[in-house]
Amino acid sequence: MSDTIYKVLKRPLITEKSTIEKDLHNKLFFEVARSANKIEIKQAVERIFKVDVLGVQTVNMKGKTKRVGRHMTKHPDWKKAIVTIKPGQRVEFFEGV
Repeated sequence: MSDTIYKVLKRPLITEKSTIEKDLHNKLFFEVARSANKIEIKQAVERIFKVDVLGVQTVNMKGKTKRVGRHMTKHPDWKKAIVTIKPGQRVEFFEGV
């Protein structure tokens, strides 16, 4: 079980928008496994960061098409999760950003 929760969350998304959402609305952004559902994402965040999750929203992101010389390449599709945590709780990982 502990191995699977680390496979659900791939990496945190730290952008200007995610930093503003974290400060104003207690929302954290993650890149997650494409096969992960909202329940698995909630359990993973609660167990790894020791916070109470109020809600999870997921977005399937399409990979961008890039031109490399005369060839067109495509980045893979990926999944983004927006996790809302309980007011007053913090994740130390995001605090130094």
